[in-house]
Amino acid sequence: MSTALETLVAYSNRYGADAGFVLAGGGNTSMKTDDTLWVKGSGTSLAAIREEGFVKMDRAKLAAIWEKTYSPDQAAREAEVLADMMAAKLPGEEAKRPSVETLLHDLFPQKFILHVHPSRVNALTCSKAGKDGMKRLFPDAVWVDECEPGYILASRCRSMMQAYRAETGRDADVVFLQNHGIFFAADTGDALDALVASVMEKLDAEIKVRPDFTEAQTDRTVAAKIAPVLRMLYGDEAAVVFTADRTVLDFAASAEAFSVLKEPLSPDHIVYCKAEPLWLEDFTPDGIRAAFEELKSRRGFVPKVAFARGIGMFTIGKTLKEAKTAAAVWHDCMAITVMAENFGGVRHMAPAMVDFIVNWEVESYRAKVSLSSGGGKKLEGKIAVITGSAQGFGAGIAEFLATEGAAVVIADMNFEGAKATAAEIGEKTGAATLAVSANVSDEDSVRQMIEETVLTFGGLDIFVNNAGIVRAGSLEEMTKKNLELVTAVNYTAYFLCAKYASAVMKLQRAASPEYMADIIEINSKSGLAGSNKNFAYAGSKFGGIGLTQSFALELAPFGIKVNAVCPGNFLDGPLWSDPEKGLFVQYLNAGKVPGAKTVADVRKFYEAKVPLGRGCRIEDVAKAVLYIIDQKYETGQAVPVTGGQEMLK
Repeated sequence: MSTALETLVAYSNRYGADAGFVLAGGGNTSMKTDDTLWVKGSGTSLAAIREEGFVKMDRAKLAAIWEKTYSPDQAAREAEVLADMMAAKLPGEEAKRPSVETLLHDLFPQKFILHVHPSRVNALTCSKAGKDGMKRLFPDAVWVDECEPGYILASRCRSMMQAYRAETGRDADVVFLQNHGIFFAADTGDALDALVASVMEKLDAEIKVRPDFTEAQTDRTVAAKIAPVLRMLYGDEAAVVFTADRTVLDFAASAEAFSVLKEPLSPDHIVYCKAEPLWLEDFTPDGIRAAFEELKSRRGFVPKVAFARGIGMFTIGKTLKEAKTAAAVWHDCMAITVMAENFGGVRHMAPAMVDFIVNWEVESYRAKVSLSSGGGKKLEGKIAVITGSAQGFGAGIAEFLATEGAAVVIADMNFEGAKATAAEIGEKTGAATLAVSANVSDEDSVRQMIEETVLTFGGLDIFVNNAGIVRAGSLEEMTKKNLELVTAVNYTAYFLCAKYASAVMKLQRAASPEYMADIIEINSKSGLAGSNKNFAYAGSKFGGIGLTQSFALELAPFGIKVNAVCPGNFLDGPLWSDPEKGLFVQYLNAGKVPGAKTVADVRKFYEAKVPLGRGCRIEDVAKAVLYIIDQKYETGQAVPVTGGQEMLK
């Protein structure tokens, strides 16, 4: 790579990774020689771009575009210009698509170009006094009034830059685009950085009124009832992200406070968040649906941003990445709106410009490419909670579901372990993960676990009730305290988890009548047959199957399947193998295995009970869980995964 290209990649990555300059992976950069322009490919992230991410363009062919006459019809003209711009790519670049601003980049004679949309810059460009403010603060810069992007914008910039050159005898190095960001131009990387710093320092000194994005208190319980409905109205398996900070709540205080956000400020806000956010005052499923459908009918698109009065902001997407991007973009919109007060108040895009962007193929392409998640996995878009998943069966099930595309919540009393497991699964699978501290025998803890899940991902599709505890012992040895502990964790906690998980699933069903969800209890072979000197555990598991069958009957009308998986002995897991508290040690001490003198004797005894000759493994249970999720016509079942030790009767 040449020194010039290294400079291009370096400053592209640096500014692209700075949220203060680049929004949603947008912005673009270029480098040129007399003959060739290297410009960022459309939909490519500046933060991660490498040399191959730039499109090499023939500058002579780009210059020839200005000699042509194009159709007066807007759509036809843009298609013709795009075709000529694509034809200007050098050989070997056929699979790439250059940035829509390529013609603008080529207008500058300087070697290095940076086009970004910092909220501090757009506080000026999206303000009523923006042009006067620029003349006062940056008298050597060029201001370009709002116009159609693409060829028309490039033509307007060309005229303005030519006029500037004729008037001053020099080339412009800073160009402000009304409601659209800024261009910086320089012949070296150091000069470009100095130019950017100079502009941003002047703006920072001028901006006194700023947004406050520190977290604020709100009613999260109400928010957790809104998000699942929005998720289903947008589309099954969508994602919703909830935000409640001080500036969000300022705008959510009333319909009047919210009204300033109803019209868009820049093309990016439309591309990633549509042209109007949704306002909610009735938080019932019917009220949310009515408001959602009214906006959809009136504007012809489904909203990606919703504000609930007094509660906060919800951003929606087909994927979690898309919903998070919308949140970042709308925070930018709010920041611009607040900071524009420093320049006479906000100026929204003209309605004609809004309509143009809404229907512009170029921006639709950019959004589609930049937000693409790959997809194709069986559980793509599903949200799963697995209790007791910091280790053992739970961790294995969580990893298996994540591998299949689900976002997984690692819920465990061992919060440090949950965080480590969530991080490991995320790194191995690329799935979205969340660690939650949860005591499943405590109702408030269960409620908070479900709320945190819903407000992070938008809903809940799969609940795996895996957390469990064993206290073995004979009638003489068992204490009331230990019996009640086992009952609380293995039986009562299942009721609590099903209660709060099903409440979310019912909301989703109310919004989408064909929607189906799953509650799955990880039971045990001890739930299918009695267990000598282990009655506390077996009794709780027998009860768990009773709950499974009863919940299945109650929740079937809501499309919620409730089933149990009954694993055989996980002999390699900590439940059995822990040298101090494991079942091998407990059973040896309790004399449960006649003649056993060592832990190894106990293990051989239990292996001999299995027709397939081994203990149950994590993948055996995970595959059973996936089967239950995948099939749509089984509920109330207890599926043995025991190697033949216990069979369906």
